[in-house]
Amino acid sequence: MELTLEPVRRLFKRAGAKRVSDKAALELARVLEERTRLVAEEARKLSEHSERRTVMKRDIRLAKKILEKH
Repeated sequence: MELTLEPVRRLFKRAGAKRVSDKAALELARVLEERTRLVAEEARKLSEHSERRTVMKRDIRLAKKILEKH
C-alpha cells in the first residue's frame, strides 16, 4: 500500500469524522489506491493515443470523466 494512514485519517477529519478506526482508514486507502490506479491507467492510454509520452492534466480529467460513465 502506498498511502499511509495519517493522510487518510486527515481526509476523514476534514469530512467531519470525530474518530476513525484503523480498519476504516485502511479500507479507504485501499479504495483510493484502486481508483487512482484506474484513473492513471486510463490517462496513460489517452496520452499514448495522442502520441505523447507525457501524461497531462487534461488526460487525468478526461480519464475521470470516462470512468464515471462506467
